[in-house]
Amino acid sequence: MTLVVICFHIYSIVSSPKISYLNQKKIDSECRIVKHTLGESCIPFYPQRIIVSDQESLEILVALGLKPIAATSANRVGNKSHILRDKVDGIIDLGKESQINFEKIIKLKPDLILGFLCSSSDYQLLSKIAPIVCFTYTEKDWKQTLKEVAQVVGKEKQAEELLENYQRRIEDLRLQFAQKNHKQEIAVMRFYTSIQFTQFLNKLSFPVSILEELQLSIPLAQHQISSGTNISFYNVSLERVDLLESDVMFIALDPGAEENFQKYQHSPLWQTLNVVKNKRVYTVDSSYWIFGNVLSAHAVLDDLVKYLLPDS
Repeated sequence: MTLVVICFHIYSIVSSPKISYLNQKKIDSECRIVKHTLGESCIPFYPQRIIVSDQESLEILVALGLKPIAATSANRVGNKSHILRDKVDGIIDLGKESQINFEKIIKLKPDLILGFLCSSSDYQLLSKIAPIVCFTYTEKDWKQTLKEVAQVVGKEKQAEELLENYQRRIEDLRLQFAQKNHKQEIAVMRFYTSIQFTQFLNKLSFPVSILEELQLSIPLAQHQISSGTNISFYNVSLERVDLLESDVMFIALDPGAEENFQKYQHSPLWQTLNVVKNKRVYTVDSSYWIFGNVLSAHAVLDDLVKYLLPDS
C-alpha cells in the first residue's frame, strides 16, 4: 500500500428504493445504499462472499469475526498471516494489491467488495462485478476506519468492544512505561527491498501514533525536520544517519530488505550512533509496524513490551 490516500470516504448509510444492482422487489429486504464520492452502492444486509482489495481490510474483517473468501497480498510490506494466524486459512489469493486478478474475482462471484485501494478506473470495473465500498486509509486514524468498516458489515458492537479492550491495554502500559522509560526517545525506521535509503516515521504514521498514545516520543530532531509535512515519513541517506540518534531504535524490514539494511550497518557513520553502541536497535516485522489496524496495533504493543518492558 502506498502512503498516498487514493480512495474515498463513506459519508452515510441510508435506506433507498433506487438502485441498479437488484430489481425493485428485492431492494427493501436485501440491500441498503452506501453513498460515497464516486456514487452509491447497494450492499447486502448479510454479505456471504466478501472480497477485500488489501491486507488492512483483511485484518479488519478478521478482527470483527468475519472471513472474506479472497484477498490480495501486500506490494512491499510483509504478509499479515503472522498476526492473523489460522484465521486466514483457505482465503484465496488475488495477487499483489497493485496487480489484482480481475478474472479470478469474476469467477468467485462475490456479493461485496471492500478495500482501501480503489482508483476510479478499478472502481468502474469492480462495480460491474459486485457492490463495492472503498474507505479512506489514514495511518493514525485507524480507529475511525475500523468503525466505518464495522458499520458497513453490521459489526458496530464488535468494533466498540475491540477499541475498549485496546484502550484498557494502552492505559495499563502507559503507566508501566512512565515508571520505567521516562522520556526515552524512540526512532521508528523502515528499510525497503529495492530502494537504497531508509526512512524514519513521524507522528502521522501508524506506529508513532501508538507511541504517542503511550506518551512516548520520537527524537526531537525528527519532530523538527518533519514538522509541517503531510506525509508520515522522512527519507534518510547514509550521510544523515545522525537524524536517527535515539535511545531506542525499531527497524521495520520489508521482505528482502536485509541487504539494504546491512549497507547501513556496515557504514562507519552508523557505528557512531550511541543507540547502536548501546545495542538498543531492534528489528521488527513491517507487516504490522508500517500499516495496520487493531490487531497490528496489539502486535506493535507486544514488541514494545518485549523489548522495553522485559520484566513485565
